[in-house]
Amino acid sequence: MAGGWSTDGAVQEQIDSTLDDAVQRARSQLPRGESLTHCEECEAPIPEARRKALPGVKLCVACQAAHDKEQAAFSGYNRRGSKDSQLR
Repeated sequence: MAGGWSTDGAVQEQIDSTLDDAVQRARSQLPRGESLTHCEECEAPIPEARRKALPGVKLCVACQAAHDKEQAAFSGYNRRGSKDSQLR
């Protein structure tokens, strides 16, 4: 059931679109190519086990963890707004 100006299925379309965006973003961040032997950022050696487990890896574990923490701050774009923001 649609409400207001929205069409039937509009909410599901928003959900699907948000998921598609998240999948595309995740796929674009997957490493590609040959793994480096030393970290791009700090020049620390990248262990062979890590290079074999993740083909195309360019960062050591410490730098990757820092990079992941920065990326976590970017949660994408919420088309509908969160419940918390609507309750305030």
